[in-house]
Amino acid sequence: MVGNPIPSDLASECRKCSKIINQFIKPDKGMGPDQMIPPNIIGNAKGIAIMSVLKAGFLFSARAGSGLVVARLDDGSWSAPSAIGTGGIGAGGQIGAELTDFVFILNTKDAVKAFSHGGNLTFGGNVSVAVGPLGRNAEASGSVGNLAAIFSYSKTRGLFAGVSLEGTVLLERKDANAAFYHRKISAKELLTGVVPPPPVAEELYRALNRRV
Repeated sequence: MVGNPIPSDLASECRKCSKIINQFIKPDKGMGPDQMIPPNIIGNAKGIAIMSVLKAGFLFSARAGSGLVVARLDDGSWSAPSAIGTGGIGAGGQIGAELTDFVFILNTKDAVKAFSHGGNLTFGGNVSVAVGPLGRNAEASGSVGNLAAIFSYSKTRGLFAGVSLEGTVLLERKDANAAFYHRKISAKELLTGVVPPPPVAEELYRALNRRV
């Protein structure tokens, strides 16, 4: 698990999200290639969203999280990142707190557009979401042929968790984007390549371009 789920600025988000994506694509002593996101899934992605969500509860439950989204441009490079966030309160819930890291593979241009419109994006509402395949067996079997608009991957305490965000609303963090890029700027501008990729996101781009 990585850091504060809601960093105060987009530069910190870039650092946090580069560490998160590495947990999903870089084999370590605990997990081999068969427990990673298959390289072709990221290689064929039209975009990727990464975020961490903190859920806490006692007499009620609360959820808050943040992250970023990048899109693949026509030349194959990655766009400048756009900040995203989520939050909500519900009745009941477990006692204590739990942090979950998420990676969302955007398989279609429509999925990327859903993050570009500047409004609310509801998982399972605006776009279809399915738990993504894992490992070399999934890649070799061709099980990735029928794509959902978005593949979802989640880890809690370092383990793949299969946590669903069905019905969760994601918001564009316009304040974080404006503070980082020093002007009012839309997610559409960022995800279509109007703004050049910032140097602080280089570590993130290296992780996304890595092949397991």
